[in-house]
Order: sequence, then C-alpha cells, then structure tokens
Amino acid sequence: MSLTIIPFDEGEANLDWLGLCAAFKAGHTLPRAEIADTFLYRDPDTLLNRSAWIDGMGLAVKCRHDLPGNPEQGRCRAINGAVNLYDDANGTLDALVDFHLVTKWKTAGDSLLCRDAAGAARQPEHPDRGRRHGRPVAMRRPTAAAFPDARFTVWNRTRANAETMAADCPGLQVADDLEARCARAPISSPLPRCRPSRCINGDWLQPGQHIDLIGAFRPDMREADDDRLRRARIFVDSFDTTVGHIGEIKIPLEAGAIGRDDLIADYYAPDAFRRQGDDEITLFKNGGGAHLDLMTSRYILDAWRGRA
Repeated sequence: MSLTIIPFDEGEANLDWLGLCAAFKAGHTLPRAEIADTFLYRDPDTLLNRSAWIDGMGLAVKCRHDLPGNPEQGRCRAINGAVNLYDDANGTLDALVDFHLVTKWKTAGDSLLCRDAAGAARQPEHPDRGRRHGRPVAMRRPTAAAFPDARFTVWNRTRANAETMAADCPGLQVADDLEARCARAPISSPLPRCRPSRCINGDWLQPGQHIDLIGAFRPDMREADDDRLRRARIFVDSFDTTVGHIGEIKIPLEAGAIGRDDLIADYYAPDAFRRQGDDEITLFKNGGGAHLDLMTSRYILDAWRGRA
C-alpha cells in the first residue's frame, strides 16, 4: 500500500471524540507499549522525539520542535513537528500525519478518557454544579472542543492572550484572579509552561475538585506544588511516560514529597480509576506519551481509509 499523507483539515473531518476514546480503550487491551523519549536542548528551544511500539498496532515516531521565540520574531508558530506511523507486520511507513492534528486529538482525548470514558477520577455530579463540571482554570482550544456542552473560564499570565482565545471560542470567559478561579472550578486544567518555582498552590484546592495537569512535558517542568499532590489521589495516563520523565511526578518523587504508592493507577488498570467519595480531591497527570500518539495516529489513519 502506498504512503498516505493526512493533512489537518481533511483528516479532522473524519474524527469524533467518542471514536477516539474507544480507540484508546482498545489500545490499552493490547500488550503494554514500549516507549522511549529523547530530548535535545538549545535553550530555550527543545526537540522532543517520542517513539512507541505496540505489538498488534505498529510503531510511531513523533518529533516535536518547540521554539518559543518564533512568534516574536515573525516566523512560524512556536511548536511544529511530524508524526511517522509504521506498519506493525513489516515496519514500512504507513502514513505521515499532520503533527498538530495528532497532538490536538491526543491531548484532549487523553483527558477526556480520564473524565468520562473510563470513569477515571471522575468529577461527581452535584446539583449545584450542573454543567460547570467541565470548567477549568486554564484551557486551550483543542481541549475545550472535546466538551461542547461545558462552560469554560480561561486565565493567562498575559490577559490579551486570554482575550484572543475567548474571542475565538464563543462562551469562553476570561478570569483575572487565578487563585480565586481555581478555588471555584470543579475541574481545573492548568497548562502553564512553568518551572518548579511557578506552580499552582495546593492550598487553593477545595473538596471534590479534579485537577487535570496537561502542560508540563520536560523533566524540569511542573504545574502543581508538592502540597497539591499530597492533598490529592493521583492518577497518570502511563507510568512509563510520567515516572522519572516529567517534572510533575519526577521532582516530588525524588524529593520524597510523595511516594510511588501514591500513584494509584495508569490506563492499563482502568478499574482502579475511581473516586472514593464526593469530597475527594483527585489529580490526573496527562503525560501524553508516544503510545497515545500511536493510538491516535492509527485511529486517524483508520478513519481516513474508512471515509465515504
């Protein structure tokens, strides 16, 4: 079969969130993925190569180039890359899939599976919350798109950036006070590019909240302080991706702020993803590992081949 090239708009037209969650669930019934991440640095730039191999599904290599100075210098967007998807049986290149298409659907679908599909650390329904259960402190367009019936509030260190996002997303509100908004949000999804000194504090949390950590991907990055992790019941999408690799989990583990037993489960044990009570604080680290890039790319290719 010839190489398939899937661009963003044409590829996205074939996709739906429930289909992606079903693909994630099916992928986690296969043998546990082999995963490897490689980082190269040219401060402040980062090249992240993520590779995964799942027996029965195939191989994927995603290259992410993160050059934060690009927009300021009038060049292209800050993050670019490519996803290479390989055949499981013979290793030939099946498809080149638009990097941003895979990342958008993988990132939002990862958290969506936690909240809804697998019941993972799920935010309980309270009569006084209604559809506010999907209301995070900080959120980007792809994740908001996965929850069309929820109400969202966005906070950004640069208010103008938050206002630009709100203008593109009808119904999105802009918050001025991060601490106050975090205390009121039943689900908080921070996405800061922060080092350990710029975290969201644990004393902001309220009983029954769910925290969805998405943004940190480097060993020196994290979005929540030690107290926030200690107050929560912690879940991750993959032990192989998060433990020892992402600062969110790596730093507090090495410092002894939390123990390995505090990490309750990853997606390979979905039955363990359960809230123990309505007042319990739960926390999910969305590591977005290469195995999810592989599952997402395979879902995109299957949908592309099956389109009418």
